[in-house]
Amino acid sequence: MRNKWRRGTFTPKNQDKFIGSRAIYRSGLELKFFRFCDDNPNVIKWGSENIIVPYISPLDNRVHKYYVDNYIAIREGNEVNKYLVEIKPSKQTKPPTVKYRKKRHLLYEQKAYIINQAKWNAAQQYSHKKGYTFIILTEKELNFNK
Repeated sequence: MRNKWRRGTFTPKNQDKFIGSRAIYRSGLELKFFRFCDDNPNVIKWGSENIIVPYISPLDNRVHKYYVDNYIAIREGNEVNKYLVEIKPSKQTKPPTVKYRKKRHLLYEQKAYIINQAKWNAAQQYSHKKGYTFIILTEKELNFNK
């Protein structure tokens, strides 16, 4: 599909909090989240695509690698909580609808949705085993659209 998203490399101001060699953002939503992680004093550690979760694709029944968008360890009150964070536009978190779609585009969206569900289920299981919480953030949580 056509790429209309913001892309680039983010350079953290607080290098001691960042895990990894570089932070590549593929959307304005990811860039906003990177800035939040870098600037928030409660964020202890964060990383971009540094956690790899194996998952089985329902399309080919083969094992693939899911690079979760972000890992974050954040101080919340007296606790430090660890999250695996996927960042997606809210539209991509819901099943695609037939309304006003070309067949080819609808098929692409259906495949992407099915694969995302498999990835997210695997990330939920991985998170549970590690004591993390898996969350999906959209523009609604990031207050991106005003």
